[in-house]
Amino acid sequence: MGASGHAANDHASAHEHPHAHENHPGLLLLICGPSGVGKTTIVHELIRRFGGLFSVSATTRQRSPQERDGVDYFFLDEPTFQKWIDEDRFLEHAQVFGRSWYGTPEAPVRAELAKGHMVVLDIDVQGADNVRKRIPDSLAVFILPPDEPELLKRLRARGREDEAAIQRRFAESKLEIARATHGNTFDAFVVNDTLPRATDEVSAIVAGRLADRT
Repeated sequence: MGASGHAANDHASAHEHPHAHENHPGLLLLICGPSGVGKTTIVHELIRRFGGLFSVSATTRQRSPQERDGVDYFFLDEPTFQKWIDEDRFLEHAQVFGRSWYGTPEAPVRAELAKGHMVVLDIDVQGADNVRKRIPDSLAVFILPPDEPELLKRLRARGREDEAAIQRRFAESKLEIARATHGNTFDAFVVNDTLPRATDEVSAIVAGRLADRT
């Protein structure tokens, strides 16, 4: 599902960034990878380098006091979310851990692409599969850890969960990697051995796709 919550409030106009131009179609960039692999940092740097914005996801989970509706997420009650599903308003949607629903509204994404902007989704493999079916010319990049021991080390280093939760997340991450590497959804796989090198590699992939736009 679309996990990235924050819209880029300072996303660039067409005149500020050569990559966002009215005469070019936009680029939908899907960034995937297991928890702890460094996706969020890479996404923020891509936004800084290329302009564009995050897609704002919809969710049925409770809004925290710090979060703003329509900026961090579209906060919907379950009947409204189901109505959006029935109306086919999502690029993708999923229920997470049998509780809250998350989804990527389609209309705002297509509106920004029509303006020539780059839109970034931080998304899981199932979500990426579904988005590629609806927008086949999106660019999908999967971020890999150097190896499983390093991934487990990074999950522990975050200090957010107890060991049992870390082991569950680690098991989920291994399944996510297996699904990604055995499927045909992704255009590229980038190993995040060091963050600057991995960020540069993803940037080069994005720059290449932007250069090919007509």
